[in-house]
Amino acid sequence: MFSRRSRRPKSAELVKAWEYLDSGDLPGAVRQLRAAGEDAPVAEVALVVERAAEAAGFEDLGQAAAALAARPDHAKNLFDFGYACVERGLSFLAIPPLRTVLSHNPDSLTVLRELVSAFEREERHQEAMTELARHEGDFADWPDRYLLVYNALMAGDLETARRQHALLPEPEDARWLPTRERQTRMLERAAALGEPSGLRDWQYVIGGQVLGTLSPFGFAAGMSGRYAWLQDSPEMCLRALRRLALLLSTTRTSPRSVSLLPDRGSRILGLVAAEVLDLPAVPFEPDRRDTVVVAYDLNELAGHPSGPEIIGALFERAPGQVLHEHASCWTDTPAVTADSVGLLHQSVVPPWGERLRVGEDGEAEREAADDRPEEELAAQIARADAAPDEGDGEGPDDPDEAFTAFAGSVRDGWLTGDRARVNSSGPVRSSRFG
Repeated sequence: MFSRRSRRPKSAELVKAWEYLDSGDLPGAVRQLRAAGEDAPVAEVALVVERAAEAAGFEDLGQAAAALAARPDHAKNLFDFGYACVERGLSFLAIPPLRTVLSHNPDSLTVLRELVSAFEREERHQEAMTELARHEGDFADWPDRYLLVYNALMAGDLETARRQHALLPEPEDARWLPTRERQTRMLERAAALGEPSGLRDWQYVIGGQVLGTLSPFGFAAGMSGRYAWLQDSPEMCLRALRRLALLLSTTRTSPRSVSLLPDRGSRILGLVAAEVLDLPAVPFEPDRRDTVVVAYDLNELAGHPSGPEIIGALFERAPGQVLHEHASCWTDTPAVTADSVGLLHQSVVPPWGERLRVGEDGEAEREAADDRPEEELAAQIARADAAPDEGDGEGPDDPDEAFTAFAGSVRDGWLTGDRARVNSSGPVRSSRFG
């Protein structure tokens, strides 16, 4: 299958990717493939991908890459390579060959949909919108017009989203009904906010989620209220829980308990939440009504032995149930979207985790994880100073009064619908690292 090892790329960027593979650095090679850009020679890209696929054990991708390297002008080879790249999480590599195939086969909805899928996974929603709009005279309402509405929403173009949504008929296939309902709720949430702007507004529009705190660092560097790498602190945990308390009181939501999830981080934070909210802490039960389910990080919960079953149960909320996640990953979104989230991060170290600190000699050193009992750690967090961090002074103010006003504006639409996963950052983008 991998018989063309004697052939090597000639382009400087792709030669560097090849050298990463020589040293066994597969992630480095993938990063270099992205850096090479969309104008890189497709046959040379295929040579690198063929070899990378062999290293990763992706036989389907390797076969598609080998075929494309041999016949780079063949439409089927281009499409098969693009399809395999999307399936294997390399959507950025799929866009140039799929775009080429579509230019020669403009009536092919199959190619159009695959290209749109690649754009979506890269969060290039404006380009997905443009391609779909070009084919509006030929496409099907389901899925194509639905996809046009979705990508318009994710691009922040509410005018197009509303106009196209109004043209969508009821789907003949009942499997589309939950999807249509989710999209309708997005537009209703946007209408409730008037003209959404900023991270908190759009988190609510696209996922029904209320974001408690905004990062006070890096607005000028493109973070827009999200964190990149974060060493969390007791102070931040307590501040986010105080925001949760404000949210519950402003929306007149009256839970009767705090439900403790089984992973260590969630149990610690749940005990703090019980004290902040002055509610009893009880073990999680899927059908318990009028309770706040507290997770530290839903992706961490998913790794617990009982995590997948619990995640599945949380998709549909029990009456009066509120799901609060403290630290939510925005680059690897959880399988369920919490109703309330304390902060958004790319990578987080919890207050009790193994941390980095600067030693007396000025060098960074690792600090062992804090293995004290959960109750002791929770008590420390509950005694922390919840005053906001002033940050670097480049971001907007985020006082309690503004948060309370926001919570009041979403009271009627919050806690409705399911907790479907959100796969896009939406219109408010943030810089990614790593």
